[in-house]
Amino acid sequence: MIRNETEYKQTVERVTQETQSLSDRRKHLKQSSLNPEQIKRVMDPLKSFHLQLCEEVESYDRLKHGEFEELNNLRGLGHLLISLRIAQGVSQRELASRLEVHESQVSRDERNEYFGITIERANKILEALKVQR
Repeated sequence: MIRNETEYKQTVERVTQETQSLSDRRKHLKQSSLNPEQIKRVMDPLKSFHLQLCEEVESYDRLKHGEFEELNNLRGLGHLLISLRIAQGVSQRELASRLEVHESQVSRDERNEYFGITIERANKILEALKVQR
């Protein structure tokens, strides 16, 4: 999951590079002695990774526009908190400031998708994001 603008920009750049790389790889493989089935076996994992990157970019774009999935169970709470922050256009730095913690704490929490977060802490984050309950 892309969690901030830096990761977003890096992923967009990677998608661009991967698109060219896939094209070059396919051309190279077609020139080799591999048959179409062998080429497909080589290309499928590469295309799968590329599609995953594209989906992450699209997901981040949707979040930035306020489109995110509803919470079905508490296991998705961390993902929802990150989604809310992104949808509101709040940076990790700004959230850290509002919570009066260091930015690295927010980054670490989000990297772990707030694993083990308490209800009290989740409420503080929701309040910092000014989410109406």
